[in-house]
Amino acid sequence: MFIINLTYKVPLDQVDQYLEAHVQYLDEQYELGNFLASGPKIPRNGGVILSNMGNRDKVWAAIANDPFKINGIADYEVIEFIPRKTSEDLSFLQQS
Repeated sequence: MFIINLTYKVPLDQVDQYLEAHVQYLDEQYELGNFLASGPKIPRNGGVILSNMGNRDKVWAAIANDPFKINGIADYEVIEFIPRKTSEDLSFLQQS
């Protein structure tokens, strides 16, 4: 399981220029089954994506297609973790 932490490195007016393309990218990743959840941080200085992709290389390959990455809008941090405990609703995420 991966947490993808985006941090904007440009002002929000520049972020907003690429937001529609970024949302289309997210939609494609959801269709492929690569992303489980995503959304903006509060305050709005970036975003977070939860991914169930198999390995770090696949995550970075997917990030390479994000318009925010392509256009230098955000920096990315990829955090891998093993969800050992979850609520009942999220039990499908548990890994041994």
